Amino acid sequence: CYMLEAVFTIDIVKNRDSVAFRFASYYGDHMVLQKKPAGAVVWGYGEAGVNVTVSLSKDGKVIMKKMAQVKEHSETWKVVLAPMDHGGPYSVMAEQHSREEPKNLTLRDIYFGDVWLCSGQSNMEMTVSQIINASVELSKAPLYPYVRVFAASLIQSEVELQDLAKIDLEWSIPTAENLGHGSFSYFSAVCWLFGRHLYETLRYPVGLVESSWGGTCIEAWSSGRALQECGFLLPTLLSGPKMPSVLWDAMIHPLLNMSLTGVIWYQGESNAFTNTDLYNCTFPALIADWRRAFHAGSDGQTQPLFPFGFVQLSTFRRQRRDDRFPRLRWHQTADYGYAPNKRMPNTFMAVALDLCDEHSPYGSIHPRDKQNVAYRLHLGARAVAYGEKGLVFQGPYPTKVVVDGARALVNVTYGQELLLLLMHDRVFEVCCSRRAQEPCQWVPAPMVSASSHTVTLSSPGCRAAVSRLRYAWADWPCEYRMCPLYNKHLLPAPPFVIDSLH
Repeated sequence: CYMLEAVFTIDIVKNRDSVAFRFASYYGDHMVLQKKPAGAVVWGYGEAGVNVTVSLSKDGKVIMKKMAQVKEHSETWKVVLAPMDHGGPYSVMAEQHSREEPKNLTLRDIYFGDVWLCSGQSNMEMTVSQIINASVELSKAPLYPYVRVFAASLIQSEVELQDLAKIDLEWSIPTAENLGHGSFSYFSAVCWLFGRHLYETLRYPVGLVESSWGGTCIEAWSSGRALQECGFLLPTLLSGPKMPSVLWDAMIHPLLNMSLTGVIWYQGESNAFTNTDLYNCTFPALIADWRRAFHAGSDGQTQPLFPFGFVQLSTFRRQRRDDRFPRLRWHQTADYGYAPNKRMPNTFMAVALDLCDEHSPYGSIHPRDKQNVAYRLHLGARAVAYGEKGLVFQGPYPTKVVVDGARALVNVTYGQELLLLLMHDRVFEVCCSRRAQEPCQWVPAPMVSASSHTVTLSSPGCRAAVSRLRYAWADWPCEYRMCPLYNKHLLPAPPFVIDSLH
């Protein structure tokens, strides 16, 4: 049924393209266009071979005109506006100088600001009505009329679509109704709260574009090019929205012409059970491929290394003993443990392993505290995307580990001052092995003391040499906001594994 829907919508778009002079589907009243230094891209469909003039006006006065010719093959036209300061409202008019009578289209209440794309699976899809204190958050919607929202529909395709086949929420001024339309529909709570935090900092318009689908793997959001970089072979058993590239084709590729500031991403739960150990390749490859594609599609207006933020997985099952979630969390960082890093430049990460929610009515894999997720994400955006100097946006990470074999102690030194919430017997573990080839025997390394920057662990369970160290390597490593280690800004220390202590 999924494929039938995709084919059906593709046919509609093709038939509509051949007759109608129009803007592309995601242009509309109330939208936010990307401000300077980028030029905003405006495009649409028209009669092949004729000219289209796009005018930008404010208070009835035309301040800019651009002209383009409709391409013969695609029947599309595209202009790049001169870079604009933030602000508005503006009107955008497109006029087709056809062989018959001219045709005009007008977009109203247009603002220039920063545009962010929000993508991923169900934890990105969860709406404002599903989170803690939902009624309070929804009641604040009218306070942010310059944070505009847009949501694409759940569509898949086996070919790259030129335009969105369907839209759930046209560009809108936020209201309680369109922010909390229903469960896992629109509008994304993480996306909204992230945008709201940004607006409170920037004090100029922010446009939020949601394109997410619950239960989906990263392979569905990746182009064939990106998957090939990881040696990915097409599976035969997957179907529907889990098939490789079907969401890239239908929900990302149509957006490539858009000028934008950056992307935030909350995905990975599905890949804790599918191709887990490929994620340290597929995720960096997706980021690099999206960057190349958005830069090219926007005629170079979107930065080639635009900022890309993501949420490290939260928790799922308290008693789960396998290491699927810890491995996926580690692979989300390309096995560095932090972001940005050499393989993932200009990225930022929100750690969420301490935001567990065992009694979530949507299942414990869907924690309701999206406020802390969005707050941590926006700190990363302020530091990485906006260059705010001196802003701490991530928790403490080890800079040195010293093994004191004689006293069976391990000293872990961190790069930030530590806020110790509790001593823990099992959150640190060490691997005991005499030789590198031997299987790893992980045993708890209880915390015995801590200073401002160093934690001392006991390793009495190791009869052999301590060769590896890991922290918070569990599906559910701690209780809600009660992991052992934070910094003074209440940002949790991320999980890590250090493979060689020799």
